[in-house]
Amino acid sequence: MKKIIFILSLLIFTSLNINAQFEIQLSPADSLRQNGDITNAIEEFKKQYTNNPTDQNNIYNYACALSVVRQFDSAFKYLIIAMEMDTMIEPLTDPDFIFIRENIKWEPFENKLISMIEKKFNQKYKDIAYAKKLWRMRALDQAYYSDINLAENKIGINSTVALALWDLKYRINKQNQIELEQLIETKGWPKISEVGERAADAAFLIIQHSDNEKQKKYLPIIKKLCEQKEVNCGNYALMYDRIQINDNKPQKYGSQVKYNNETKKYELFPLEDESKVDEWRKEVGLSTLSEYVAMWGIVFSPNK
Repeated sequence: MKKIIFILSLLIFTSLNINAQFEIQLSPADSLRQNGDITNAIEEFKKQYTNNPTDQNNIYNYACALSVVRQFDSAFKYLIIAMEMDTMIEPLTDPDFIFIRENIKWEPFENKLISMIEKKFNQKYKDIAYAKKLWRMRALDQAYYSDINLAENKIGINSTVALALWDLKYRINKQNQIELEQLIETKGWPKISEVGERAADAAFLIIQHSDNEKQKKYLPIIKKLCEQKEVNCGNYALMYDRIQINDNKPQKYGSQVKYNNETKKYELFPLEDESKVDEWRKEVGLSTLSEYVAMWGIVFSPNK
């Protein structure tokens, strides 16, 4: 699903799994889907498609919903329509398509979409096989977070459903980590020039969801590749801060926030140097800290 993907991206960068509520505008169909009413959401997506067959975002999300309920033939139909309207890489990493990947039609679709992406962006993936594995692993890494959020909001954080989903996520993440480490031993850490930025980012996401020991193991490699512009340098900053916080040390880039149960507000973990944080963030391609934390309602005024 396109519209709420950015929320999940924000959550994975924080030190805790927080149910932050960000104001976004959802269509009636997307709202139904977010509230767990997939049946009526599909009917609404269909109605919107009938009324406006050129709404690419609705068509894409329609395909996502159809995939979730295993209506694969229809999902492929509308996914292809959406991609022909505006080619994009999202389907290759979208968690809504983790089961449709097992369908016989997936590989031909994936190969065609890769060709369309390469043509549109005038780029060639040097290691397609590696990229395909990373795209799939990224989809798995992001899978079930919306379901967990729904279960926690509807039933409760400590409900058996929510706990079972977290257990499933743990198992998926663990398998992803094992598979990734095996790939890195064979092929090395994925580089943007070889697999593209989205696939390269997948490796970061998977290690970011691992333990402190694994993060420390790969941080020097990520830093070196950052200097070579072969990974997203913002990823290095995020992992560096995550390790610092886990070691009870101040963070350098200000990427980690936490929720204060007493004040009912979000706040930054301690910073290494408030006067230099924006300078350090700029070096790795991040926005100012005040802009970044504003989405959590945090006001940051650096001491200079």
